[in-house]
Amino acid sequence: MLDEQYRREALTFDKQQLPSIPATVGWEAPSNIALVKYWGKKAIQQPVNPSVSMTLSNMHTQTRIHYSRAKKDEGRIWLRFNGIEDHPFKDRIQRYLNHVKPFFPFISHLDLHIDTRNSFPHSAGMASSASAMSSLALSLCSLEKDLLEEPGEPSDFFQKASFMARLGSGSAARSVYGGYVEWGQHEGGSDEYARPFPGPIAEPFPVLNDSVLVVSSQPKKINSSSGHALMDNHPYREARAAQAEENMGRISRALKEGDFKSFAATTEEEALSLHAMMLSSRPGYSLLKEATTEIIDRIRSYRYSTGTSVAFTLDAGPNLHLLYPTREKEKIRVWMNQQLKPLCEGEKMIHDFTGNGPQRLDK
Repeated sequence: MLDEQYRREALTFDKQQLPSIPATVGWEAPSNIALVKYWGKKAIQQPVNPSVSMTLSNMHTQTRIHYSRAKKDEGRIWLRFNGIEDHPFKDRIQRYLNHVKPFFPFISHLDLHIDTRNSFPHSAGMASSASAMSSLALSLCSLEKDLLEEPGEPSDFFQKASFMARLGSGSAARSVYGGYVEWGQHEGGSDEYARPFPGPIAEPFPVLNDSVLVVSSQPKKINSSSGHALMDNHPYREARAAQAEENMGRISRALKEGDFKSFAATTEEEALSLHAMMLSSRPGYSLLKEATTEIIDRIRSYRYSTGTSVAFTLDAGPNLHLLYPTREKEKIRVWMNQQLKPLCEGEKMIHDFTGNGPQRLDK
């Protein structure tokens, strides 16, 4: 169990390792879009079912931690989110840091000035917590490494970062890697951390376009943590877990064989199943907007009438991700501008694609 291993390693921390002068560490981490969704938790931030996602490139969070030895017995925390001091997000960061102190005991002895910025709307159902918490976890792991004066990045660095990111946001476990990423107990995978997708990726999937259709940039009325909690006693919990397990196999085969038709069918089934779980919760709720369903209808009509390789998915919010191969990018973008852009909030779309993963900012 990595939990026990990391706690034992933390016991070797010596206060003499604290820096005598202030320093900075930081990471840029991407958002990701789940193709097979995880919905519902067990144990401590572990998924009821496995999931697989595609890491994005342009949608990311940059986090920098400016740290120094605390002048008092207990370190203090300052936060700026998108330039705003003491943003409400600070409470979540504080809870997270308190939670990971058994793994990172140096937190108690440092003053931390955390500066984090998003390149896309926060708390609007676009996996902003995935990029935010993974960039923070990566920064903490690098801070630990720097304190221990370990050269380079140990081979298990990203595995530990994934474990730590998971404790802040389940989907953040997947954002410490690029490309396609699995998380959960599926063919050798783990509930404690994510791993890169095992196996070759066939065309057109190595670099897939993802255009986010921003139906609403407003914060969701029900956050993901509350939605996960409603799965504890959900009448379809077990059936949903079995469906996800089956779809893991379908997505895996589609990625390896280059089968976009199967990919589209599975991805869209997963997106609609996620929102069906919300509708059938007790109490039930919906995060979809009228424009969301109109866009889905137009995507399907376009695909059926032209045979174009397009697919949609949704996270826990109203905004759609339109997935399509580069070979058909030009004509799809023309159609999107004509048929879908007017349905978006302020005609806003975010064009993205498969990303290579996080980057350290301070080196």
